[in-house]
Amino acid sequence: MELRPDLYLSVSCTTRAPRPGERDGRDYHFVSRGEFDTLVEDGAFLEWAEIYGDHRSGTLRAPVGEALEAGRDVILELDVQGAASIRRVMPDAVLIFLDPPSEEELARRLRARRTEDEAALARRLSAAREEIGQRSWFDHVVVNDDVDAAAAQVAAIIGERRRGA
Repeated sequence: MELRPDLYLSVSCTTRAPRPGERDGRDYHFVSRGEFDTLVEDGAFLEWAEIYGDHRSGTLRAPVGEALEAGRDVILELDVQGAASIRRVMPDAVLIFLDPPSEEELARRLRARRTEDEAALARRLSAAREEIGQRSWFDHVVVNDDVDAAAAQVAAIIGERRRGA
């Protein structure tokens, strides 16, 4: 976002509790399961999913539509399931898979966050293995071994796409 301040970063809705340091409206829109159900019934999401059988998260349709109508490119932070849903509803979307440099490094990063116990961490790593196996259908794959280099690569992909549009 620092490299491309013209982008709109979509803030997802989630039913999970905030982690330490997360703020409502900045990191996520934290809602109750009942509120989430109402949003689903109202068709308010471009995509949504049950995550690890624990909570639900989704991308709100209205703010994304408003940003696109204003001519802005939109960043959505999604898992593979969400990306597949976006591909169905927005076939022209450019999907970029952020690939960890290794499974060991991914495990180290997740452990360093200290937000999950070992059982939850094992579930996340298992899901990550499955997601990594699906990276081939994304438009681009960026290895996130250095955050600045990965951000520059993503910004360049967006810039190239914008120039070609």
